[in-house]
Amino acid sequence: MEGQDLKTQKPILTYGALAGLVGVVFGFMLYTQGLHYERSFTIQAIQYGILAVFIVIGIVQYKKSNENYLKIGQAIKIGAGIGVIATIIGIIWFYFMSGVLEPDYMDKAMEIAKVDAFEANPNMTQEQWDQGVEFQKKFFPIFMGVGVLLSALFGLVVGLITGAIVKKPRPSY
Repeated sequence: MEGQDLKTQKPILTYGALAGLVGVVFGFMLYTQGLHYERSFTIQAIQYGILAVFIVIGIVQYKKSNENYLKIGQAIKIGAGIGVIATIIGIIWFYFMSGVLEPDYMDKAMEIAKVDAFEANPNMTQEQWDQGVEFQKKFFPIFMGVGVLLSALFGLVVGLITGAIVKKPRPSY
């Protein structure tokens, strides 16, 4: 296929699935160690680091397969696509973990959040807490969708940076 750019679908699906599966393994590791309630900066940085690594690998591999040519737009598309695929797999893991492995996960997570919220806001009333919980329950699916969008945005940014570094447009002659 000399002279024509390859489709970006294959690296998006391949490296999105790999990033998602590594993320699930990381999530399972957290679960087995009892750290799945932990939302520390370190854990979140590792999760985003996993995603960033697979985005960079996906873009570089696409460039190699594409006769060593890459446009920034292709890198952005691959980055965003990998972010979306990996996050969808992560959401499936979350529903499996919270629905099958530990059905009372949400209740326990809310109790932990409640303690943290009342420590951070001693003037908070039980009524205010209850309203916040109802709001979260009502809009939880929307929060998942926002998570997918944020991962796509993260992938877009990583793709833009990676593409700017490794770009090599195809000559126009």
